Amino acid sequence: MQTTLEYLSFGADTGGGLERNAYAEFLARLKLLVSQHPILMINTLSNIFTMRLIGNKTHGDLGEIAIAEFIKQFMYDYDAKHVGKDLFRAKSHEEDISVISLVTSDVIPLSLKAYGDGPLQLSTDKNMLMFPLLESFGVSEITDSSVISSIFRSDPFTEARALKVLPLIYREKAMECNILVFDFARAFDATAKIERLSVGSGRKHAVWRFVDAAGRYICEVRYGGASANALQRGLWTHTRNGERYFDSITNGWIEYSHNHTLVELFAKALNATPQGHEMALEAIDRDLIDLKKSEGLPW
Repeated sequence: MQTTLEYLSFGADTGGGLERNAYAEFLARLKLLVSQHPILMINTLSNIFTMRLIGNKTHGDLGEIAIAEFIKQFMYDYDAKHVGKDLFRAKSHEEDISVISLVTSDVIPLSLKAYGDGPLQLSTDKNMLMFPLLESFGVSEITDSSVISSIFRSDPFTEARALKVLPLIYREKAMECNILVFDFARAFDATAKIERLSVGSGRKHAVWRFVDAAGRYICEVRYGGASANALQRGLWTHTRNGERYFDSITNGWIEYSHNHTLVELFAKALNATPQGHEMALEAIDRDLIDLKKSEGLPW
């Protein structure tokens, strides 16, 4: 079976025929870079997850900045821009980073997620359409392949599939991380049943769970009513339970380490002057050039 990268590199069926997929090309290039120069991603992910020493949620926001800079520094045929939070709140989509191909001028909006190895939100379904759509069939199980296909072709699911989600997944105790991309094409093709799970067993709201022909978990749609918060609605999956429906950009789990010097740098930088920041930035720029030279990359 083809992976998302293989499937989309040859073109994805978007309803209008086969066409080149800029996102898949970017993922393929990123995966190739990581396979050839693993130290670059290990170093960056180590720095990102070190931010959890500062705060449990700090790594998520700083991860957006770090990955945007990673693309700018090490992927010579791409540029990237972090979308500021003010603009983020004003825009109609969920993306955090804009990636620009310097070859084709394609602009690829990315939504970065930094989650532990477990539940992973793929879409907030901010208009609360997915759950009501599944409820509208008036049954607790949907097994008809034509009905399942129509659900995946519906606007709410088409919009979710169009999101470019780049999840940074970590196992804190083991100090391992992975960049896992959910394979929508494989998951949707494999879905044999969509079943409603009622309230209970730790659930405040009912969910609709998608499973394959062997009864294995793929993903789920959570409740989207007025009493639901952002973590109780939308399209979710689970990195452990749905592992077969992910592609690893890092070619599996990689070990990371804490960079305590970085924590100290942040602490002192927050008390330093702009002139001190300029001097530090010059030293860091030189370090990045040396790093790229040591890896044989253009600098």
